[in-house]
Amino acid sequence: MAITLSSPVTGSAQTGFTSPTYTLVADSAPDNFSKQSYVSALGGTQSGVNVHSVAIPFTLGVRRPNVLKVLMAKFLNGITGKYTRVPKNVYTFVTRKGVAIQSGQYETMIVRTSIEVPAGADSYDAANVRAGLSAHTGLVWAQASGAGDTCVTGSLG
Repeated sequence: MAITLSSPVTGSAQTGFTSPTYTLVADSAPDNFSKQSYVSALGGTQSGVNVHSVAIPFTLGVRRPNVLKVLMAKFLNGITGKYTRVPKNVYTFVTRKGVAIQSGQYETMIVRTSIEVPAGADSYDAANVRAGLSAHTGLVWAQASGAGDTCVTGSLG
């Protein structure tokens, strides 16, 4: 895999946090098509944030498809020359973070980004695959603090 879960990770801006960083330690991945790390230490100011434990998980991972899909001639319409079905290769980034729902009771919050790349685009139009990812991650990065506020207040305002 070209993805390396390197440490430390610099977190995005969030209300009440100053220069958040996360120290990662390689963890056992859920399967052979994934990589996973857990957060062992925090940097910056993040009052009240827990590092990873069995009871309160804090993991970051990435997964690729089990079987990479390609365009197949059997899905090509002989009359129109267009594909009737285009398979997608789905890559997923996932963060699992234990959060308290009341005193002493925790649930796991899941943050997931899925990237669905149509088969063939990886080789025929790599520049636009990269541009889509660039714009998406830029938007998420730019809106990270607002997303945190929205998840806490419920307002898109």
